[in-house]
This record gives sequence, structure tokens and C-alpha cells, in this order.
Amino acid sequence: MIKRIAINRLILAGILSGLSLVVGMLGYTQIENYGPVDAFYMTVTTIATVGFGELHPFSPAGRLFVSIYILYNLVVVAYLLSVISAIIFDGQLHKMYRMFRTDQEIKRFSGHIIVCGFGRNGRRAYQELRASGARVVVIESSEELMKSLTEGRSGEDFDGDGLAGGKIFTVFGDATSDTVLSQAGVERASALITSLPKDADNVFVALSARALNPRLKIIARASLKTSESKLLFAGADSVVMPDEIGGSHMAKLVVRPEIIRFLDLISGLSADKLRLEEMTFEQLRKDLRGSSIRQMDVRSLTGATVIGLRNATGALLMSPPIDHVPAPGEVLLVLGSEEQIQHFEVRFRELKIK
Repeated sequence: MIKRIAINRLILAGILSGLSLVVGMLGYTQIENYGPVDAFYMTVTTIATVGFGELHPFSPAGRLFVSIYILYNLVVVAYLLSVISAIIFDGQLHKMYRMFRTDQEIKRFSGHIIVCGFGRNGRRAYQELRASGARVVVIESSEELMKSLTEGRSGEDFDGDGLAGGKIFTVFGDATSDTVLSQAGVERASALITSLPKDADNVFVALSARALNPRLKIIARASLKTSESKLLFAGADSVVMPDEIGGSHMAKLVVRPEIIRFLDLISGLSADKLRLEEMTFEQLRKDLRGSSIRQMDVRSLTGATVIGLRNATGALLMSPPIDHVPAPGEVLLVLGSEEQIQHFEVRFRELKIK
């Protein structure tokens, strides 16, 4: 936003300066009958206010023109100086350079995740993604919001993590714009989360993003139940309704409190956090492929537990048989503490050699 405003002001200053030159040359040639070279000379000396005398005495009409022309140029020069002062001394030049650097970095991103909207839902999604080690690009229209958050002046609770500790790659603009989505690298992204306040905007983002990247995984927020089908039709893979989830959560706290406590452990909302991790067959170490869950002995080696398995057809199997042998296309679901999951990753995940 700042970059666009500064560039627009520079363009306007250039137009006014060019218009001043044209008006001056036309006035001197038409009113005082100067030739093109003499008219250009008088125009430049008038704009520069160097005080050189006129080439021949002005007529009354010429004096009136020069008087108005000088006043006009005073306004143009004052505006030009204000633009230069704002860019250099108010930090806009640094901001423009910083935004340019960010744009160049984002152009090198691939397989990243885009979060559209940095409200409460967007910020929470960002935190979870960053905690998982994902590379995230945020699209937000409010520069003031991002500035207050990154400088830690928002007064809101971010679970003690804050947002000022690391650089947030941000594209300022309207997420419904194809240009802004492309600037965020949507064609190279692996997933997009749209959590804008208006359901109609989320529908438009899903529609635009799907057209720009057919392979993109899109998660959309909805306020109304009637918006769910529209978002799915527009190209969203999943639709989340925070209000509905919140109401259901509160009701279950009354009738099934221990279940909710367990879910809070998994989701990280409780002080004693558990982590639910997934590992595809392709991510499993090659020497362990062909081994059954019993032979892998995950619990004894790491303390984590295999609680589920998604087979190649997409069906979810809870507490899979210990003699089951994971096959291509299947995904293991493993539950444990952060330390236990880290041990699991080290022992069972195939190392990537770069």
C-alpha cells in the first residue's frame, strides 16, 4: 500500500512538472512569439527562479501569464519537495526497499502456504503453521494491523509466542485480486487458507486461487452454513465454521468434559500439550517398509502411539491391528508428547539428502 501511494505521488509530481514545462513553452511561444529554443530557455529559467532577465520586454498579457505561471510553479515545486521529503525523511524509501526485498524473496518460495486475512482466525492459523515449520505468506489489506502486531503493541494474547520474534512475509492488498494472489506466489503454493470476514470474499478468493493453481489445497472460513456449499463449489477443499465449532465445543464441555480435555491436549489448547502427527508410507524409512506395526514397535522405542491409519481409499481406521503392514498410499497417525514425536521422527522418518 505504501509503495503504491509513494509511486502514485511520484507519478503525479512528474505529470505536474511535465505539464508546467509544456504550459510555459506554449505561453512564451503564443503570447510573446518566442522561438522554441528561446521559449524553452525562458521556461527553464522561470521554473528554476534563477532571476535571469527576459530576452525582450514582456507585453501586458505576457506579464500576466508569467505571474500566474510563477505561482503555479511554486505550488508544483512545493508538492515535489513534499513528495521527496516524505520518501526520504519519513522512511518511505526504506519501506519501499523493504517491500521490494520481500517481493523478491517470495518469488523464490515454492510449496509455501498462503493465509488470506490476519484476523483472529488467520493469526491462529499462522501460528500453528509456523510452529510446524511451514513457510507462510500472509495477505492483509491493513498495514496498520500488521505493524501493530509485529511491534507487539496490539495488547492481544498470542499464547506467549508473540509475532515480533520473526519476519512475517506479507503482501499488502486485496486477497480477492488475482494480482495480489500472484504476488503471494499462489501458482507455486501448496495450500491456501482464506479467513476473510465476509463469506463472499472467501468464495471469490477460493474461485480465483483455484483458477490460478488447480493443484492448490484450499481451506476456507465461513460464518453461515449456507456459504459452505458455495465455497466448496468455488473450489475449496474444506470449509471451517468457527462459530459452529465453538458452540459445539462449549456444549460438549458440559456433557463430555473429559473428551474435550483430551481434544484440547491434542490441539495445544491445554497446558499439557500433546502432538498428533502423520506419516505417509513414502516418508517411512525404506528399511522399515514391509514391517508390521508390531515389528516397528513405535511405543516401546519412542513412547508415542499409533492411534489411527488412513488407507489408500481414504477410509480412516482407528486403532489399526498391530499385525497390519503399512502399504503405499497409507498414512499413519501417531500421538505423543512433543519430545516423543521428535523421537518418532528421528527413528522412523526417511532422511532427505539435499
